[in-house]
Amino acid sequence: MKSARLNRLFGVSGNCFDVAIDHGMFNERTFLAGIEDMKTAIKVIADAAPDAIQLPPGTAPLLQAIPGKQRPALVLRTDIANIYGNPLPSALFSEMIDRAVEQGVALDAACVVVNLLMLPDQPEVYRACVRNVNSLKRECEIYGMPLMVEPLVMQDNSKGAYMVDGAIDKILPLVRQAAELGADIIKADPCDNVEEYHRVVEIAQGLPVLVRGGGRVSDQEILTRTKQLMEQGARGIVYGRNVIQHNNPGGMTRALMTIVHDKASVEQASRHLA
Repeated sequence: MKSARLNRLFGVSGNCFDVAIDHGMFNERTFLAGIEDMKTAIKVIADAAPDAIQLPPGTAPLLQAIPGKQRPALVLRTDIANIYGNPLPSALFSEMIDRAVEQGVALDAACVVVNLLMLPDQPEVYRACVRNVNSLKRECEIYGMPLMVEPLVMQDNSKGAYMVDGAIDKILPLVRQAAELGADIIKADPCDNVEEYHRVVEIAQGLPVLVRGGGRVSDQEILTRTKQLMEQGARGIVYGRNVIQHNNPGGMTRALMTIVHDKASVEQASRHLA
């Protein structure tokens, strides 16, 4: 069943665009822009027909209630972390939802996703994430559920802000660890120099690598970066705020789909935003 679920997740091109709308899981006010009304947000994205939508268990039923056979596949978020606040809490954690894979099966998910967080001077958060991945792996094998692991390296967060570290020498070992722990799919940050991303793809040992979108940037930047990443060997993208906070989220979804699946140029993709 794992291969059947992967076929639902990846298009005929062999690539995948997963729109992340799971930000409400993390108890951070700034993450809610564009998704205050989840039913509407999910419908707008679903109508634009990405390959998948990433949701927590509480709002996943809104996607699965859409009638017909053409709705996007569900990627189920399985963990909660409190590392995004401003200021940061005095004690940080990463906690997995109860019986995550069983919930994924019950919700007809095509995949489950979990963080592998590496924060400076926070070994307990990292240790908790390793435990989360380990516990999910065996359950995923039993139920035939693909496991997406999100190795995320963060900068020193002493000022209380969400800051990804794009240093490739930090990204590479964490991506490799995710592969060694048994990931079926890697969801990794872009590195500071996009032209080096083929090294991330290589270190993943043949696993499909989907690239995280991160914070909001201009249309030109996100489309250009996506084109470059796909040319570097990425098998797709997982973007959230650059889609759901866009003034035309459906158009941005369609624009990115043409790059991911049709190898469209930035100029061709931009026509969907006109």
